[in-house]
Amino acid sequence: MNIKVEHQPNQEHLNQLGVYKWPIWEKEVSKFPWTYDSQETCYFLAGDVVVTPDGGESVRMGKGDLVTFPAGMSCTWEIIKDVKKHYLFVIDIDQT
Repeated sequence: MNIKVEHQPNQEHLNQLGVYKWPIWEKEVSKFPWTYDSQETCYFLAGDVVVTPDGGESVRMGKGDLVTFPAGMSCTWEIIKDVKKHYLFVIDIDQT
């Protein structure tokens, strides 16, 4: 289960994804466990975060990063600087 981080994607790519139409999530400095029921793609407008998948390597991300978290991943979020991000959860409609 890998976290995919694209540092400083170009505006054309962000526009193609419709990032600026996605909802916004904000969170203050904190540390908490999280499990992804479905894949999430997000674009950080602000913040500095270290996400550590259970049993995996820590990944640092923040302002200007486009990040995809895989469905089924459990991890710990450590927010070092307050976060503001656009986000989109992708539901797999093939699950039956």
